[in-house]
Amino acid sequence: MTTTEHTPTARSAVPDIPDECLVAARAADAKSGEETVILAMGDLLGVTDAFVVTNGRNTRQVKTIVDEVERQVKLTSGRSPSRIEGKDDGYWVLMDYGDFLVHVFLDEARSFYDLEHLWTDAPRVPWAAAA
Repeated sequence: MTTTEHTPTARSAVPDIPDECLVAARAADAKSGEETVILAMGDLLGVTDAFVVTNGRNTRQVKTIVDEVERQVKLTSGRSPSRIEGKDDGYWVLMDYGDFLVHVFLDEARSFYDLEHLWTDAPRVPWAAAA
């Protein structure tokens, strides 16, 4: 289990994102999601506030992560995604919550699409619980 997070510098405050993003990231981590990051997209994209990005090693794990994210967000906030795309094949699953999106990739799909590189200007939001 590997997590990637960015610690804000003195000049950059933690961006405002929906609390459910933290829930989603921790839910993915609980199911061994790899290199989970939260990207603050509000200033860059305008149509959504954040991306939660993670990956699994196989399609079964991808689907398990998706199920856990959906379950935990529903338990903590009562929210369900407006739609989920790609769950049948488990290659790249997109969970649309409106103000944030959760991307759960199969590991090779994540490397291929490389959203973190595409959105390199997006601030990374710390999310990991204190040990």
